[in-house]
Amino acid sequence: MSDGDPRAHALDALRRRIDTLDESLVRLLNERAGCALAVGDLKREMGLQIYQPDREQAVLRHVRAANGGPLDDGAVGRLFERIIDEARRLERLASAGEAPHVTIERQSAPTTDDGVAHRREPAADRPASEESGHGRSDGRAGE
Repeated sequence: MSDGDPRAHALDALRRRIDTLDESLVRLLNERAGCALAVGDLKREMGLQIYQPDREQAVLRHVRAANGGPLDDGAVGRLFERIIDEARRLERLASAGEAPHVTIERQSAPTTDDGVAHRREPAADRPASEESGHGRSDGRAGE
């Protein structure tokens, strides 16, 4: 196709739009991962199991119900299974002190739309008492 071909311009515009959407997806995935880490921290503080298969199934049902296509529900389910797997991996790293840590501050930091303030700090700055959790021995974690 030549540079004067309107299809070439449309193709370039669609690719730029995909790049913008990819950047948004990365930002949202990282925001979600931070929330999952904070949930994991709270579960440990409360003595709750990190891995909760009923919650995982609820998440998958929720995203499938929210799906308007063109991806089918199977595709959405597979994508979110992978997202959940990565949240578990990140939580294992955080528990080992190898990943950024998210703390929840209810008053000192600006809040997000959920009314809870999130502040990231390196895991090395976390007190040792936060390192021991109540997770499963198989290392499964995530939200």
